[in-house]
Amino acid sequence: MTRVAGIDCGTNSIRLLVADCDPATGDLVELDRRMTIVRLGQGVDKTGRLAPEALERTFAACREYATVIKELGADRVRFVATSASRDAENRDEFVRGVKEILGVEPEVISGAEEAEFSFTGATKELTAHEHLERPFLVVDIGGGSTEFVVGEQHVRAARSVDVGCVRMTERHLVVDGVVTDPPTPEQIAAMRADIEAALDLAEASVPLREARTLVGLAGSVTTAAGIALGLPEYLSEKIHHSRISYEQVREISERMLNETHAERAAIPVMHPGRVDVIGAGVLVLLAVMERVGASEVVVSEHDILDGIAWSVA
Repeated sequence: MTRVAGIDCGTNSIRLLVADCDPATGDLVELDRRMTIVRLGQGVDKTGRLAPEALERTFAACREYATVIKELGADRVRFVATSASRDAENRDEFVRGVKEILGVEPEVISGAEEAEFSFTGATKELTAHEHLERPFLVVDIGGGSTEFVVGEQHVRAARSVDVGCVRMTERHLVVDGVVTDPPTPEQIAAMRADIEAALDLAEASVPLREARTLVGLAGSVTTAAGIALGLPEYLSEKIHHSRISYEQVREISERMLNETHAERAAIPVMHPGRVDVIGAGVLVLLAVMERVGASEVVVSEHDILDGIAWSVA
């Protein structure tokens, strides 16, 4: 077994996984998995730059993670940065700060690489333990982008498009610096049109409709699953590999886009950092399900972070 640490820094959150991995057997024993909402992508869509306060929130999380990695004695560390830092003019400042804290340089990966990691992390267990029809369509709904990957054992086609829960919220639901509470029908329609255009782009290179099993990743999907299951709190073991129907996703989407901030914040499984962006995230999932004709989505807690860990091992 090799003890590794993988860090996934996205637009909305940064996450750490420390695990013992055995590439020969495909076994991954999780030692520590944590997530911090840092909103690194705050304002990037408008300014093209990472905000100073967003950088400091991210660096604070990195300092916490450096302590955990040292205590657990991970042999190798890999830090992967996704959409927000790929887009920003001042990404050198971000790279320099991470390297000083963690001793490794963040790899600002392409959308295609991001999709490859997501597919590996999401499907490694499914191919071994679940009897599901193939090909899989893995959909990773992030803060700034969404990755679409179709494959059987390995990736056949992948595409990253610039729609995510934070980007859509900032682009369509923020007026004068404040998130509309709840959004207007016109705002929702504009957001939906943006999502459909992105799906057209994805479908130009990825055969979305050939998929027989839809696998959904990341916080918008797992939160929707927690709501659908009626959980009293966020319980990862209940959410992982749960199956949520199209009807449930449609109802949750309508609910999230019609409730106020306070009503959404009162939902037991809702992370405070997702309250304002969950409506956009679930709308992306709904649009995907309608586009591919999926009757259900298999929800995975294992995603790009697990793929990063496997790549290190």
